[in-house]
Amino acid sequence: MSTTGTVARLRYVRTSASKVRQVLRLIQGQDIETARATLALSEKGIADDLLKLLDSAVANAEHNDSIPADDLYVARAFADEGPTGKRWRPRARGRGTRIRKRTSHITIVVDRFDDDELERRRQKAATSPTRGRATRRPRRPRREQPVEAHDHDHDHDHDHDHGDAEAATEEAVTDEVVEDETEAATAEVDTAEQATAAASSAATDDVDESEDSDGSAAAASDAEKED
Repeated sequence: MSTTGTVARLRYVRTSASKVRQVLRLIQGQDIETARATLALSEKGIADDLLKLLDSAVANAEHNDSIPADDLYVARAFADEGPTGKRWRPRARGRGTRIRKRTSHITIVVDRFDDDELERRRQKAATSPTRGRATRRPRRPRREQPVEAHDHDHDHDHDHDHGDAEAATEEAVTDEVVEDETEAATAEVDTAEQATAAASSAATDDVDESEDSDGSAAAASDAEKED
């Protein structure tokens, strides 16, 4: 593998160099596809900036050096200390504590694989097209069961008949319930009318008896006066 390559730099990043180096170690020496996947799945906050920087380095190689991305790998990746901003935080007893706002300069160098390495990777890709998957036993093809059109039509008609029969049964039950409720309401009305008529006749009889008793009392009083 050669020591030259295409460079992309990101300067004055508001992250300390020690934190950036933790992520850069993960992509050192990897091909572009693997490095992109590693950065995309990383949980570090600086991973997004490093992914953009890697894409910039690949674009520089493709545009300036006419090297396809499939032939590139991360040759070098490092982070240098940048200027440190100094701030002060008040503490107890009138003291102050220094706060260091660290920055870093990040550099990613991509280069082309050697011819031997490219040939080996191409042969490996040709022999194992399903890279990353375990070899599995081929599945047996499922036996297709013949479907008879007549049976299907018969089942379809049967389903329709069954649905019509259920609908007719539900309508009959509904009609019976309505009739029963109507008869019960009619019977209640008749019972109420009979009770009302009986009460009216009883009241009329009481009034007649009262009038008869009053008439008898008046006749007896008149007879006593004549005597």
